[in-house]
Amino acid sequence: MIVIVGITPGWKQMKMAFQQFVKGLANLDNIEKILQDVKKAASFSGTIRSNLIHMLDECGVHEAIHVKSSSSLFEEHRQLLHTTSIIKYPVFYQGKNYTGHHPIISHSSLLTTYAYHIFPQEFSQIEQPALIIPLGKTVEHVFDKLNREGKLPEHFYLYGFPHPSGANGHRKKQLLLQKESLLSTISAWAGR
Repeated sequence: MIVIVGITPGWKQMKMAFQQFVKGLANLDNIEKILQDVKKAASFSGTIRSNLIHMLDECGVHEAIHVKSSSSLFEEHRQLLHTTSIIKYPVFYQGKNYTGHHPIISHSSLLTTYAYHIFPQEFSQIEQPALIIPLGKTVEHVFDKLNREGKLPEHFYLYGFPHPSGANGHRKKQLLLQKESLLSTISAWAGR
């Protein structure tokens, strides 16, 4: 299992989820199928997904799971992927997607509850050993705190994986700097 963890769904992902839900209702699909289709369509949708797939391929994730491209994780091999966020629901600050900086998670009781209490409950249900990909420094800070508190299960953590957002103009350089460490963790997970 590969688990990709973001900060919070953004506006585009929320909009895609609603559109897919309405489409499923119009098709008279059962609720389970609708929810599966919503997750498949909305998870890291848009440019962020394209960047993410490219970065996963750069690190050899597709080779570790013996597929042609990591894009298959979002399509025909979706059963190998779980996508989630430390803050489960879309959060906006001053009309923009929340980035984890203003306010800092620990400065908000609501955000703290989701990141440090609700998220670990979901996370504890993931079968070991999974390859966990925290996206960016904010998510890594949450993981670091949870680890110090003994709340992180035994998995393979891909620390140093840059956030794939188009707003992160340094992601390619960051990926290059971390690539050796990322390849080593992926190799260890694949050979478990």
